Amino acid sequence: MKVSRKSFVKSAALLAGATILNSEKTEAKINYILAKMDKDFALPPLGYNYDALEPFIDKQTMEIHYTKHHQAYVNKLNEAKAKIEKWNFKNLEDVLANINTIPKDLQAAVRNNAGGHFNHTLFWSLLKTNTQPSEKTLKVINQNFESLDNFKQQFTKAAMGTFGSGWAWLIKQDGKLKIINTPNQDNPLMKGIVKELGTPIIALDVWEHAYYLKYQNKRADYVTAFWSVLNWDKVEELLIASSN
Repeated sequence: MKVSRKSFVKSAALLAGATILNSEKTEAKINYILAKMDKDFALPPLGYNYDALEPFIDKQTMEIHYTKHHQAYVNKLNEAKAKIEKWNFKNLEDVLANINTIPKDLQAAVRNNAGGHFNHTLFWSLLKTNTQPSEKTLKVINQNFESLDNFKQQFTKAAMGTFGSGWAWLIKQDGKLKIINTPNQDNPLMKGIVKELGTPIIALDVWEHAYYLKYQNKRADYVTAFWSVLNWDKVEELLIASSN
């Protein structure tokens, strides 16, 4: 059961009044726990219904993927975070850029679950039906890949070439666009872990749970369907932001 801040403060106050512990130490401990509670990571709003992407991504897959898989990453990230006494990260991106500073016994948990949280949050925002690349976006794509078709072919090749579970990415690196892939929940923000660093622009989840209910083992069909639900408006927004 989730405890509200108000209920926690009330209970903590009663506890503090009944204990013989030094009041300053008790107050410091309460403030420390409250700070942890306030900064817990949370599942972001999806922003659309589970069936909004049909027939390309089915309702059942979306609901399970969002409420079970993504929620599990958030929960496990918070569990790992609670075990780290000095949590000095400003935001999720800061965590990813400094994975190597996490205590070694918790690095894998933070790496996997912070990565899973970030990757899925971005992925949901990149999904929407009936959008098209603007002239500005097409110009950037053409400058980097000669044509939209050529870009799609190269991105599809990266997605299909990801062995096992992982992600395909379009990133901005040193002013240019580049296609890469990463295993598991790694992403191009993870300094010291991923060789090809850059600003994420497009992310495609190629874990089997992202497509298996509808496409079974036919990853190629899922990747093809992705082009029908890629939110080109969000792509343009991220391209503009990466140039600032």
